Amino acid sequence: MTRFRNSSTRRSRHKLCFGLVGTGAIAQSYLEAFEHCSEASLVAVADCRFDAAQRVAERMHCFAYERPERMVSECRLDAAIVCTPPVTHPDICVFLLESGIHTLCEKPFSISTAEARRMVETARRTGVKLTMASKFRYVDDIIRAKSLIASGVLGDLILFENVFTQRVDMTTRWNSRPEIGGGGVLIDNGAHSVDLMHYFLGPLAEVHAREGRRSQGLLVEDTVCLSARSVSGVLCNVDLSWSMSNRRDSFVDIYGTRGAVSVGWKQSARLDFAHQEWTPFGDGYRKVRAFRRQIENFCRAIRGEESMLITPEDAVASVAIIECAYSSLRQNQWVPVAAFPFHLGSRKDVH
Repeated sequence: MTRFRNSSTRRSRHKLCFGLVGTGAIAQSYLEAFEHCSEASLVAVADCRFDAAQRVAERMHCFAYERPERMVSECRLDAAIVCTPPVTHPDICVFLLESGIHTLCEKPFSISTAEARRMVETARRTGVKLTMASKFRYVDDIIRAKSLIASGVLGDLILFENVFTQRVDMTTRWNSRPEIGGGGVLIDNGAHSVDLMHYFLGPLAEVHAREGRRSQGLLVEDTVCLSARSVSGVLCNVDLSWSMSNRRDSFVDIYGTRGAVSVGWKQSARLDFAHQEWTPFGDGYRKVRAFRRQIENFCRAIRGEESMLITPEDAVASVAIIECAYSSLRQNQWVPVAAFPFHLGSRKDVH
């Protein structure tokens, strides 16, 4: 079958046709994003719970399927978003990539570095785009904070702090089943944390993860303190929890020798040490906007108009660092990230 992505007409400003695999909680944010997206439209959805797929299809005026294989065979798709549990990501993504469909995969990208590599190698071999979803990278204030750091106004960086904590009953959710999610809060919330560290600081040199008391009776960790040190020498402190809520207004704080930036849920600001003044630079975390920009960046990368903000190498790095953190958790000691290599060769060779 000749697909739209191979047609020159698809290089126009027509919306790209997307399929969605999985209709759980995270998929709902994508539905809102599609409703405000000028680059893409959702034309089909697949879920093993066909009634759930039908409900989404009715809302979005698209087709519903029980299996992604049938969705791919019956719909002309440019791209797909995978929102299923992590253990299923490799097989679904490899199928989509081998079908010639550009794929955006939710985090955690995979529960093992080996499987993450298999996904990336499939994308290379097929010449199809593959990226990991990481919503915080598309938050305006995160991007502005990165620019402020690059400008040198903070001086040399000293400390990175990140907090993702919220009381959530995880006793009945798949995220707390290790055979499905790959672990607990460390791989679930921590996937965002390690990607943000990698984004702001570059490669990490070592990590140390420590587990708190399990208060929900889960088989996996529900509270973790993650420490890291970047290759450039920046210290990192990350708090992750499903069982306690830290009422901080910010979720990322970065300190340098001349100032600091604080990225908040409702407002972000920069501190100039010389004048001891906080200057606002953004309106905080806007979830639907971030998801929409994530889709738009992927669409423009498919069209060849801009680079993907999150490369396949970034995705594999995220998995490798989390794998390293679990090794540290078991050993209760600092573990070098170099023990879990993730580099895939030069970036120019990665689609």
